[in-house]
Amino acid sequence: MPDPTPARPFRLLIVEDEKRLARALAGGLRAEGYTVDVVHDGTEGLRRASEGVHDLVVLDIMLPGLNGYRVCAALRAAGSEVPVLMLTAKDGEYDEAEGLDTGADDYLTKPFSYVVLVARVKALLRRHGRTAAPVLRVGALTVDQGAHTVLRDGAEVTVTAKEFAVLEQLALRAGEVVSKTEILDHVWDFAYEGDLNIVEVYVSALRRKLGAGHIRTVRGAGYRLVTDA
Repeated sequence: MPDPTPARPFRLLIVEDEKRLARALAGGLRAEGYTVDVVHDGTEGLRRASEGVHDLVVLDIMLPGLNGYRVCAALRAAGSEVPVLMLTAKDGEYDEAEGLDTGADDYLTKPFSYVVLVARVKALLRRHGRTAAPVLRVGALTVDQGAHTVLRDGAEVTVTAKEFAVLEQLALRAGEVVSKTEILDHVWDFAYEGDLNIVEVYVSALRRKLGAGHIRTVRGAGYRLVTDA
């Protein structure tokens, strides 16, 4: 099974009015071991972020009530140093500069890869002095989330970034069935509308590299990383 998480897991706040995206983000980040709160407008986002209980805020720019720029500026004016990762559907140097000028720590343009989002979150948490336990051990496999390396019986196995991301999701829920849709939501772009069978391609590649016994197919449900292989 995965190593236990820290005594107090990171607590994140998502401020995002696109409810489908907010649900997907929250579900994915909870699967990573974070505690996640979600609100859908800027006024409530500012109130919750001002409580001082969150380790990081994922903040959309285009929000009802107060927009993300105003929320971030108000937080900084009040002395809050909580890391802020801004999300926006806009794309341009001016928008990025404006976001960073209001005190945001990083900036991500939609659509984005879930893998990139998680990497940015982890980097911001490290930068602000908190680190999570990044190593998952499942049977003979060791998945190092920080170094992005995989060991089998102590020997390193070379995997691509996407293969690592798929294996990471399975390792975070070792022993449980993870559906293709869940893997797509976590690993691929949220705007991805391609064939679900792309997941099979990467699972097959992982089986060739790790050994077929590590990943079981649960027909009609998904995949399970076994804990005793």
